This record gives sequence, C-alpha cells and structure tokens, in this order.
Amino acid sequence: MRKLLLPIFVLLCTASLGQAAAISKEQPLEITATGDTNYQDGIGTAHGNVAIRTGDTDIYCDAARYNPKTHEVFAEGHVRIYRVAGLFIGERAIYNTETKEIRAVDMRTDKNPYLVSGVDVTSISEGAFLVKRGSFTTHDSSNPDFHLQAKTVRIYENDRAIFQNVTFYIGKVPVFWWPYMYQSLDDAFSVIVSPAYLGAWGPSLLTRVTFPITDDIKGRFELDYRSRRGAAIGLEAETSYGLNKRSFARLRTYFLRDNDPNINRTDLPRGDISPGRYRVSLEDRTFFTDDIYATIDVTKLSDPFVLEDFYQGEFRLNPQPDNVIALTKLNPNYTLTAIARFQANDFFEQTSRLPEIVLDIKRSPLFGGPIFYEGETGMGYFRRQFATDSTFQNYGTFRFDSFHQFLYPNTYFGWLSVVPRVGFRGTYYDETRDLGKTIFTPNPNPFIPDFLLPDPTLAQPIQNGGNTFRTVVNAGVEASFKISRVWEGVQNSALGLDGLRHVMQPFTDFSFVSSSNSNPASILQFDRFQPSTQLQPIDFPQFTSVDSIDSWTIWRLGVRNRLQTRRDDLTVSWMDTETYIDVNFDNPFDKTQYSNFFNRINFTPIPWAAFSIASQVPVFEKGFTEINTTVSVQPISNLQVTFGHRYLNQNPFFVNSSLFTLSGFYRINDNWGIGVNEQYEGTTGIIEEQRYSVYRDLSSWVASFGAIVRDNGGGVKEYGVLLTFTLKALPKFSFDLNFDPGGTNQTQ
Repeated sequence: MRKLLLPIFVLLCTASLGQAAAISKEQPLEITATGDTNYQDGIGTAHGNVAIRTGDTDIYCDAARYNPKTHEVFAEGHVRIYRVAGLFIGERAIYNTETKEIRAVDMRTDKNPYLVSGVDVTSISEGAFLVKRGSFTTHDSSNPDFHLQAKTVRIYENDRAIFQNVTFYIGKVPVFWWPYMYQSLDDAFSVIVSPAYLGAWGPSLLTRVTFPITDDIKGRFELDYRSRRGAAIGLEAETSYGLNKRSFARLRTYFLRDNDPNINRTDLPRGDISPGRYRVSLEDRTFFTDDIYATIDVTKLSDPFVLEDFYQGEFRLNPQPDNVIALTKLNPNYTLTAIARFQANDFFEQTSRLPEIVLDIKRSPLFGGPIFYEGETGMGYFRRQFATDSTFQNYGTFRFDSFHQFLYPNTYFGWLSVVPRVGFRGTYYDETRDLGKTIFTPNPNPFIPDFLLPDPTLAQPIQNGGNTFRTVVNAGVEASFKISRVWEGVQNSALGLDGLRHVMQPFTDFSFVSSSNSNPASILQFDRFQPSTQLQPIDFPQFTSVDSIDSWTIWRLGVRNRLQTRRDDLTVSWMDTETYIDVNFDNPFDKTQYSNFFNRINFTPIPWAAFSIASQVPVFEKGFTEINTTVSVQPISNLQVTFGHRYLNQNPFFVNSSLFTLSGFYRINDNWGIGVNEQYEGTTGIIEEQRYSVYRDLSSWVASFGAIVRDNGGGVKEYGVLLTFTLKALPKFSFDLNFDPGGTNQTQ
C-alpha cells in the first residue's frame, strides 16, 4: 500500500519538515482579508476571504486569529492550507508558524488519486503524525467504492504506518477487519489474502505477507491452509547486492504436513508419498567484477509431485527443475564457463557434469582479414543418472571436445551473399559401449536413428568398450540474395493496403559432415539427440547434440517472401511466408530422401485481425503431418476472439493430436464483460478445459465470477468456482481466488 500511504504521509505530515526550524527566527506573516481586520490585546483577527502567507505556506479561510506569543494561527471556515507537498482542506485548523505544526479537526487531503481524512490530525513527534478515525481511499468520489477506516493511524515519515482497529470497506459494506496492521511505507510490503478452491485441496485460504528485512533484503511469509491437505508454511527472501546492486539472490522454502499426500488427480500412477513435504530452492547471480559472475540455480524437493500438487503454474513450465552452479568469465571475443550440474533429487533423471569447463570463442575475423574463426572447447566428467527407483543403469565418462571452424563470408555481384565454411572437431571419450557385446535390433522407422538404442538396464547393462578418439570434419556453404518490387498503385483500405512492396529472399544451405566413428551408438549419450517435430540444425555450433554426431550430407533450400505496406507512417509487414525442404543425400535422423515440406505464414491484413499457420506435410516421401493454426480477430472494439488448432498425425515420437482452443472476451459496456476459454482434444473427444467468467468494473476495482472444469482423460475431473476482487488503484492489497494459486505470483 505504499502508493496509498506515502503520499498520505507527505500530505498530512509536511509540517514535520519545520520541526528543525524551531530554533530559527519566525517567518514574516502577511494577512489580507476583504472584511474587517483588527488587533486587540496582542491578538490579530481577520474576516472575509482571509489570506495568510508565511514562508512556504499559504492559508485561506473565512476567519482567522493570530497569536504572536504562541505563533499560532486559528483558521475557521473553508480552511485550505497549501504547502509545497500538497493541500489540506477542512473546517478548523491550528497552524504554528514557528514549528510549522498542523493540528486539525475534520481535515482531509485533496491530491488525486490519494485521499485521506480524519476527525483529528496532530503531530506526535518530529516526522510523525497521529490521525484519529482516519479514512483512506484512492477513489476520488464523495461515495468511494472502497476505503480503509481505522480508529487510529500513526504515520512515520519514510518508514511505516500503524493502524489500529482497521476495517476494509467495499462501498458501505465491511469485508475484512484487522485489530492491528503494520504497513511499511517501503515498496517491499504487501498483503495478499487468497481464498481458493481446488478439487485436490478443498476449500483453502492462502495468505502472503511481503515485508522489508533491511533496505536491500525483502522477505515473504506464507501461511496456507487447505482443508484436504492441512496447514503449510513458507518463507522467502530476496536481495540485491554488490556493485550497483547487479547481484541478486532469492531463497524459497515451503513446508507442509500433508494430511493426504496420495491424492492423485491424474491417471498416472504414483507410489506412496511421505506426509512431510517441502521445497527449498536458491537462485543467485553474483558479479565479482564487471565480467566475472557466478550463477546458482538449485532446487531440493521432498518428492517428485510437490510442484505438480502445489505449484501448478511452475510445474507446467519446468516440471523437473535443474540443479547447476556455474562461474562465467565474459570477454568481447570469448566466454569461459565452469559448470557443475548434479542430481539433487534422485527421483528425477539428470545428466551430471562434475564439472565441465567450456571456452566459447565468438565469430571474429582472423588478424583483421576476410576469414572468420569460431570455436568451442570443453572438458568434463559426465554421468547420466536415472531415478533411483528405475531399472535403468547409470553410466559415465570423461569427455574432451574441441571444435574449430573457418568461414569466408562475401558478397558477389553486389547482391549474392555466400558464406563457405570448413571445420574440424576432435572428441575424446574415456569410456564407450562395446557394440559387439550389445544385442539390439535396428528400428525400421525412418525417423528413428540407428544409434538411438534403448537405455541400458540393470538386467542388460552396458558392455564397456574402452576409450576412443572421434574426429569430425564438416564443410558447407550458405547462400542467399534478395529481390524486390514496389507497386505504389495498390490501394485497398479494406485489406489495409497503402502501397505494396514484395521482397523475396531465396536461400540455401549445404552441409557435409564426416565422422570417423561408423556408429554413434558406441558413444555414450549425454548431449544427445532429442526427438522433435522440427528439423535438426545442420550447422555447427548450432547442432549441440555432440554425442549424436554422425556423417551426413544434407541440402536445405527454401525461399522467404515478405509483403510490406505503409500504415500510420510506418512500414509494416502485411504478409510473411517461409518455405523450405531438406534433400537428404545421407541423413541419420531422417532416412527418407526428402524431408517434410515446411511452410510458415504470418498474415496481418488489418490491425484488428491476424492469421498464422505453421505446417509440414510429406510430399515426396512417407512422413508425418503437423499443422498449427492461430486466428485472432477484434471485429468491434468490444469483442476479441482467438481460435487455435494444433494437428499432429503419425509422428513416431508423439501421440496424435487434434487440439482446438477458443478464447474470447466481450465488453458489454463500461461496467460489464464476459470471458470464455475452451480446450478440446479431437482425438479423444474430451473437452479438456472450460472457463467461463463474468466481469464487473466498479470504477476503482474489478469483480469477476466464473466456473472451471478440467478433464485430463483419466476419469477424474477437476471442478471449481472462480471469484476475484482486484483493486485497480490499490495493487498492494488484494483479494484473489484462482485455481492455481500455488506458487509465487502465479495467476491464471
């Protein structure tokens, strides 16, 4: 609530600035009035549009009395006291011209959007004021939508405000009460109360209090209660430190005694979970100098389902958090990094690097000449560690890898860009796999490489093959050029065209790689091939699957088209397309002669409509089909609709999918709106998620009510109701009800 209280403090407490002036001479006093003025018994009085000026203060009222012995001005009737910081308004006030102290009854400030009033406002010490029966709001109205009403409020400049017997009102209805509330005037303090309902939790109440620990350290205390799970407590701290506060650290902890840890809302089995559950994580980046810094990102979990059960939003983005410590040296020409990656959670698979040191040399000209060099050299001990309860066998080796590449970029005929390249890589492995003692059957699927063997098991462990040194030679050339044409006469307001420029860029990339190892299956896989619906990079160092390198000869060719027009005195893209295909002379990742045919289109004919499609289809060979489509329109100012469809069929690594998504928002008028979100999976015939909301804008706050249904296809549905109160002008205090409140600052 700093945005509310700090201006209140400044407005109410400006007089505190004058406390230090008590030892100085009184400022000259000038009194004018349209009515009678007189001086009797040492007291000066004035009536009728009285104006008093003393130092940096102007006082206006209907009548005033001034006592030079006490240095006090008694003002009555439409009192307005102007100070540098703001304006005080009331019916009666006493102002001390020497100490600049204000004592007032029924005073209020008037500086939009922060408003405060009180029955009595007095100074209690230097830089501190006491407000009795104080009312605070950010809604500039005689009948504010919300306000805080407190019996007493003590306000300390640039420090804190302390409320006693305070009630939060929406309109005239009290909705929350505190016997005591401490509010730091620092930006770090906030209070969030979140009632929630989730099928796996039951009715719940989540509370978070953020508070400053020091000037540079901010803490967060969490106290949650879930009727089906029990109570939970969390403590977080984050800080900025070091030179120019560039360094940053954040510690997060969360502990609970779960009453029912085996609740499972999915169709995936899980074993017995201990009721003592926790999450501890540390993120840190420390700059020792401008070009040397350390990074820490570690997370320790009690079990593999903590994030899924209590941090749903974070779980969707990072279900298996990494654990890594790194030290980096930056230079305009290179980057040197030492990395330690380890398995902190033995129920997750992890490729450990204990440690790895990597030197990346950026592309730069050799001796200032036309030939460019780039390289990468690394060494370390690698170990692939499976989950402890799995049947797979861990394996590891020491690896030294060094890559060097030379390029000769040039432009010919003033328009043709050609970049030939040649490179060399040498990799030493302390341990390999003996394929002669390994029984496996090559997969006939053309999209599954021969070296992609099943992971070793305890029943069929790896047969060691000793050390080896693999060499790789790569060569290739990239080329492209642009041609364009302009049609100034193309004018069509309905299609958003004000002139048209077509830019076409054909491009090609030929890549040749020769490896001394006849079968990468003998190489223990760490930086390995990862299945994807997209084409693999065919250049180095972009191709990062070091242990999956095999010989290949691939020619990628395509064309980019861009149609541009003028809009609001700017050149904008009206339509962009990119079309390309791979010719596989020898491709270990795709044994067909031709890859799928890729095509991407982004079309924005008018500012309120956009269309995009990314597709790949088999044309010359067998393959899979993927088409992703998105349409977003705002046909009228009050309506916005987005439709999406993801289609995937016959991919060897991923299940078929035909996912439809629909979202929309309609603003009925200035106060009412409705929102809809739908997600339907066509292959299963299941509506996976439904959200419906009604919004009511009440000037300074927004209320919404809605419902949600989730279905993951496992026979268990998730139901909930949604009720939110968002105070637009008071963001530091809010009531929030959402379905995924677990996790810091996560909303849906």
